[in-house]
Amino acid sequence: MICYRMLKNVEMETLHIAFVEAFSDYQVKIDLPFWKFHQMLKRRGFDPELSIGAFEDERLVAFVLNGYRDWNGKKTVYDFGTGVVVDYRRRGITSEMLQRIKEKMRERGIDQYLLEVLQTNQSAVSLYQKQGFHIQRTYSCYHLDKNNLSQSTTYSVESVESIELEMLYEFWDFKPSWQNSIESVKAVSEDFHYAIVRNDNIIIGYGIIDKRTGDIPQIAVHKEYRGKGIASSILSELAKNTEAMKLSILNIEIPLRSMEEFLLKVGFTSYVGQYEMLLKVE
Repeated sequence: MICYRMLKNVEMETLHIAFVEAFSDYQVKIDLPFWKFHQMLKRRGFDPELSIGAFEDERLVAFVLNGYRDWNGKKTVYDFGTGVVVDYRRRGITSEMLQRIKEKMRERGIDQYLLEVLQTNQSAVSLYQKQGFHIQRTYSCYHLDKNNLSQSTTYSVESVESIELEMLYEFWDFKPSWQNSIESVKAVSEDFHYAIVRNDNIIIGYGIIDKRTGDIPQIAVHKEYRGKGIASSILSELAKNTEAMKLSILNIEIPLRSMEEFLLKVGFTSYVGQYEMLLKVE
C-alpha cells in the first residue's frame, strides 16, 4: 500500500538512492554522485517540509523535491526533481503527490509553483498542464567538450573571490532561471570561480563557473561593450578554472539570437530544450 508524507525526516542518502533509481532511464543522462546531489539540494533551496514522497513498506518509490524562495516578488515553490521508480509508474502517484503539495502550499499562503520540463517529455508536459501549469518561457541548454573550445584572450580577465551580482542586472538580456539565479549562486558560493573584465576599474563583463562540474550559471557583458571579444576572453578563463572536461550552460531563454550565435561560434552545441512552467496557487 502506498502512503504519502512530507520529506522532513527522510535521510539524504535515502533521497539520493531513490533519485538515482527514478532517473536511471531519463531522456538526458544524469551523472549525480552523492556530493553533487547534496549540492543540487542546497543550490536550489530544498525545503523538505514542502517536498513529498510516496512510500511502500518504508521504501521511497516516488518523490517531488521542492525549493522555496521569493521569485519575482512572490512566495514560490520550485519543483527541481519529480521522479517515480520504474515499477511504480502509471499509477497516478505523481498526480497525487502534486495535489497534496498544492494543498500544503495553500495552507502556507504560497503564491505560485514553478518548474522546468524537457520539451520532448510530452507526457510530463501534459500532466503538468492538467494540474494547471502554463508555459512561461522556452529554454535551450548547451554543452561543449573543453578541448573543443575556441579560445580567445583579447582582454585581461581577473579572478575574484566574489561578485556583487545585484549591481549587474543591466548586463542581462533575460532573467536567469531558478537554478542560475543570484540566490542559487549565493547558496553554494564557495563552489564557484568568478571572473571579471574591467574598463577604468568598472566591471564591463563577468562569468561564473562551478569549479567541479563545469556548469556556467551566468556570463554577461555590458551592452555597450559587446562584440569586442570580452565574453570569449571570460569563457577561456572560466574553462581554465574547472576540473570538468565538459562545460555546460543551461536554460538560455530563446529566442535570443546574440547569445545563441555567440555560443555556437565558440563551439557549444544545443542538446536539449526545456519549458519553464508556472502554476498560480488559488
